[in-house]
Amino acid sequence: MDRFLLFAGLFLTTLQAIAQRDTLITISASGGLQFDQKRLVLKPNTRLRLVFQNKDDMAHNLVITRPNSRLRVVEFALALGAKGPTQHHVPMMDDVLAHTSSVEPGGKDSLTVTLTEGAFPFVCTYPGHGSIMYGIIYATNTPKLLPSPETDRNIPNPERTTEAAHHHTAESGHPYPLQLPAVYRTFMPDCGPAAIAVGLPAPTGGESYVFDAGQCRLRYAWSGGFVDNTEQWDGKGQRFTKVVGEIYFRDTGGFPWKVGANQPDAPQFKGYRLINRYPEFRYVVNGVEIRELIKPLPTGRGLIRTFTIAPTKQSVTFLATAQPGIRFKPSVGRLQHGEVKLPVGTRQFTMTVSTQ
Repeated sequence: MDRFLLFAGLFLTTLQAIAQRDTLITISASGGLQFDQKRLVLKPNTRLRLVFQNKDDMAHNLVITRPNSRLRVVEFALALGAKGPTQHHVPMMDDVLAHTSSVEPGGKDSLTVTLTEGAFPFVCTYPGHGSIMYGIIYATNTPKLLPSPETDRNIPNPERTTEAAHHHTAESGHPYPLQLPAVYRTFMPDCGPAAIAVGLPAPTGGESYVFDAGQCRLRYAWSGGFVDNTEQWDGKGQRFTKVVGEIYFRDTGGFPWKVGANQPDAPQFKGYRLINRYPEFRYVVNGVEIRELIKPLPTGRGLIRTFTIAPTKQSVTFLATAQPGIRFKPSVGRLQHGEVKLPVGTRQFTMTVSTQ
């Protein structure tokens, strides 16, 4: 009997130890490319079930990496190119310990991982997100020895600038060598909060533009450089990224499509995929999906906007507001009174925007 009680006591003690090492934590993505929790402290060998909720207006993921591997994983994720969406923008490499799938706005996913003693970064590896959207998990028996949040270099911090200075050069304002095309989800001047800045390769000077995912439209384009994200890398997530170069085109109209005879519904952004590193944006208006791929002119200053339109029997009209010094050249139809009425059944349409 005593032996049975001893065994039962040991069994219950073991269960309690296991329960103490099982932890459930929920982390959310919110506006400004931030996780709501950026620093977690656990005991080593805790089995962590982490639930990731996406409360932002764009898709994200959450990837846990080996110590000191965050930027390396971010770089390999960006290098996935067109394979990124099918792999949830997660590179297959030993530095990745666990990850969620791509989580659309309003959705959630979870992962389970057991971490030995150490400091384990977590990060969103979507293109343009990973350099400011990250945090750290400390697995330690001595939490009192951890740096204070104000001085912790493993988390974004608006009061600290030394980490950013360590990871970027003053010439580029980027945390690692810039490879074009480049896509940054960031805050841009004269644009909604869901801005996507894209740097394009070009024979001279470089072409860049910003796409407003909230309104599903091109906002402006510039030449002579890309962006300076220094203050974003410093953790100042609510500050505007700086345009490098000269803005030569601003779309002063609104959403560029009219589908059907009635007033169109507000467009719905459906994300983007990378095609040879160029983002192709997807949005839906009045039940019709439109995809937009933007590339630079082979010569001169301007953009080639290629639209792929899902089959529809509704009338489809492209809208373009005239402005001084800008030439619009449609691939089909004619631009009259700010409109290009596409022939019924048109599946692809190109609008070239150039300086005169």
